Amino acid sequence: MKRISVLTLSVLSAAVMGLTGCGDNGSSGTETKTAAQEPAKQVVIYTNADEEAQQAMKNALDNNGFKGAYLMQSFGTSELGGKLAAEGKNIEADVVTISTYYLDSFQKNGKLFQDLTFKIDPINPTPSYYAPILGNTGALFVNTEVLKSSGLPAPTAIADLAKPEYAGHISVPDIMGSSTSWLMTQAVLSAEGEEQGAKTIAAIEKNAGAHLEKSGSAPLKKLRAGEVAVGFGLRHQAVADKAKGLPIDYIDPVEGNFQLFEAAAVIDKGDKTNPNAQKIVETIITKGRPELLQYYPVALYKGETVSAENKPAHPSLYKEPLTVELLEAHQKLVKGQAK
Repeated sequence: MKRISVLTLSVLSAAVMGLTGCGDNGSSGTETKTAAQEPAKQVVIYTNADEEAQQAMKNALDNNGFKGAYLMQSFGTSELGGKLAAEGKNIEADVVTISTYYLDSFQKNGKLFQDLTFKIDPINPTPSYYAPILGNTGALFVNTEVLKSSGLPAPTAIADLAKPEYAGHISVPDIMGSSTSWLMTQAVLSAEGEEQGAKTIAAIEKNAGAHLEKSGSAPLKKLRAGEVAVGFGLRHQAVADKAKGLPIDYIDPVEGNFQLFEAAAVIDKGDKTNPNAQKIVETIITKGRPELLQYYPVALYKGETVSAENKPAHPSLYKEPLTVELLEAHQKLVKGQAK
């Protein structure tokens, strides 16, 4: 999950209100043949997904007749969100994959995306204009060797990281710079309430000190290097490290394994919409989900299953719908408690 800039978010909140007035100009690309043998430009895909997710989507497309029929470009979450806010329907992309709270905010204010023309069968109610591609889940991590040498107990709760004994021994993402940190914040606010929860998160960030990171993946890198004993991040990454034999373990916090979702949507460019954009999204969902599920073990569609060893112990969703505005409100709560 890529970094989020609070400055960009502030700009986004203002810019997104003007999306309705955006015009159409079509997308650029090289002429090619698609799986259906229709003359069309390449489908341009803008994505904020991790490398594992990008590869899974490419595999689904390449193995099902779309090799050479698309161009996938990677962006940070804030960068892609900023492009969508600034360019609207004039954006070069035909398809975007990004966190659903961005898609919801854009659609609410600008009707930026087409309704999907194919049927999906999601577990949870889903708007008509996007298809979920993956679910990110938060968890605590430990370096078992460093934890032992430091004489620290393994935490069972995120709130444990606010205790004095963990000062200097933890690495967590910054709520101002990482959407991964929002998973941690949602969990603590849900368990303790907004006022006390914000104080707890602020205390955790203070304990992290120089190991307070702008990137959601940075804490695990610090654990791998043996620089800290405990961290917070995306659960599937620690699961993979443990499977490789690294001294990394993961702990499902008692506050819950909160989740963020990423989804694919088609930019509505009217009669200039790429005719294969819908087919690209449909192929990612119908053919890519098995591989995506291996990396991101959150069932999104009816009939999907997750193995017991990969399933988080306390899957949880926040009590309110996630929006850019809610993220900014939580950022203000936490930073208002910082001393």
